[in-house]
Order: sequence, then structure tokens, then C-alpha cells
Amino acid sequence: MFSKACEYGIRASIFIATKSSQGIRVGIKDVAKEIDSPEPFTAKIMQILTKNGIIGSAKGVGGGFEVSNEAVKSIKLIQIVDAIDGDNIYKGCGIGLKECSEKRPCPVHNEFKKIRELLLEMLTTTTLEELALGVKSGDFFLKTLNKND
Repeated sequence: MFSKACEYGIRASIFIATKSSQGIRVGIKDVAKEIDSPEPFTAKIMQILTKNGIIGSAKGVGGGFEVSNEAVKSIKLIQIVDAIDGDNIYKGCGIGLKECSEKRPCPVHNEFKKIRELLLEMLTTTTLEELALGVKSGDFFLKTLNKND
């Protein structure tokens, strides 16, 4: 549903938020490893998230990526999706037509409209804090376990 970059961006944001809640900044290598993403690709995603004010970045010794306690409570999932993928996933046509509308609907317009509305609701109401707390508590996970785990 989301682009690979967006999936990685969401996972990276959640991982950084969980570490930030413990007062830990994380480096690009740690982020890439935790979200199973190539490091150069992760770096590009982190640039986007930082530029859009979702993730904070500090350079030098003790530097890394972080999310402030205040920000983690207010950042909504939609901000991450918009920063990386834009709004087409919850505004665009289900089969990619440029001129799909209520007046001239595509074959899946009416059903896809319901899905878009539910998706938009989830994206606008879910905070980064909720997701990070779920991972921290063990209710959710970010990484597939190895066969030995």
C-alpha cells in the first residue's frame, strides 16, 4: 500500500521514538539495521523526515536521530506518509486514473472511496507515541524474528 521508502520511514520513526523515550539518540547504522533497510536508502529517508521536522538530528559525538517527548505525542502517521509518499494514497484513484471523480468514477471508485476514508482516519488519528509505546510494551514489533529467535 505504501511505498518501500514510506514503510521504512514509518518503521524508522517508530524505532527512533522508542529509543528517544529512553533518552537515546540512534545513528544511521542502527536505524538501518533495525528496520532492515540498506544504509544509503535509510539515509535518504532520514533526510526527508528531518527536513519535514518529524525527526530531529544532532551531529558530532553523542549525536544521532531523536524525537522530542513533545513531538512524539503530536506527530501523526499522516505526517510521515505525506512527507515521503504525498497524499495520493488517500486522495488518488484506486487504479491510478488521473481523472477519476464522483461525476466520472472508475470501476472501483465507490468501494475504494470507503477504503481511502478509513485509511485517512487511521493516518490522522494515530500518533507516533501510540505506535512507539506498542513496540516498547511488546504488543507490536518492527522486525521479523530470525529462525533462531
